[in-house]
Amino acid sequence: MRWQVPREAASGRKALEQLCERFPALADPAATPLAARFAAGEIVDAQGQAWAAEDPAAPGEELWFHRELRPEEVPEVELSVLHRDEHLLVIDKPHDIATMPRGEHILSSALVRLRRATGLATLVPLHRLDRRTAGVLALGIRPEERSAYQQLFARREVDKTYEALVVPAPDSPLPRSPGKTRALRDRLQKRHGELTTAVAPGEPNAETEYEVRALAAEGILHVRLRPRTGRTHQLRAQLAARGAPILGEDLYWPSQRPRPSAAFWPEGLPLQLLARRLAFVDPVTAEHREFRSAQELTAGSRTLGR
Repeated sequence: MRWQVPREAASGRKALEQLCERFPALADPAATPLAARFAAGEIVDAQGQAWAAEDPAAPGEELWFHRELRPEEVPEVELSVLHRDEHLLVIDKPHDIATMPRGEHILSSALVRLRRATGLATLVPLHRLDRRTAGVLALGIRPEERSAYQQLFARREVDKTYEALVVPAPDSPLPRSPGKTRALRDRLQKRHGELTTAVAPGEPNAETEYEVRALAAEGILHVRLRPRTGRTHQLRAQLAARGAPILGEDLYWPSQRPRPSAAFWPEGLPLQLLARRLAFVDPVTAEHREFRSAQELTAGSRTLGR
């Protein structure tokens, strides 16, 4: 990790003091004492020379160090590979596996596990898939091709299809009859430090096509979702805003609303949201690519196929 002393910082302050101030987690009692890390030569400058804890760190100078990892349980769940060639690695990501290392999910993240399993240090996800969402996740292998693939998503040239089990409230405006569709257009806003995305007034910046596939169980609908944009928690936020949160929802389930019975929402039920299909014209090979998840959604003991 690289940290540059801010230009506005006072000159002459000790490196240890400034690091502790900028990164309070480094002083966590469970972590190796920072002074010991300085003494061991783990904090270095841009040329790889070790800093001493008492050295003054002037504005503009750099301190490099590795973040220590907390003990972490890595689930044994398999990362099923749907496709691999010299350009792409595509997996069928399970529920509750983070795509990228973040927070408490470092070694258990799909990216870290795949890099270790394949030896491909250049692997990078080409799009976002929330930790709680399962399904098709594409990763690029060659750094020189990464931009071409990522631009497909930025230009909305990738056909993405999701499926979900939703629980509409009696007053939800969403249709409930199989085959019925609705365009969901909203302005979504996620503030720094907040876990959820909110629907806000203003020009829409998020669009999703909603289609009812079937009545999955009493009061629970099996729906197909085609997002045209890629905002954080877009599908979860848009559905919840219309009184139809996803079965298994933790962040967007209304606090005052009772959950379905344990017959349909047993303990530990994952969020019933699945990235079913990803299709695009490959910008490198010009091939038509289409990848489909083999996973299924579940309402209690009822499993819904593709």
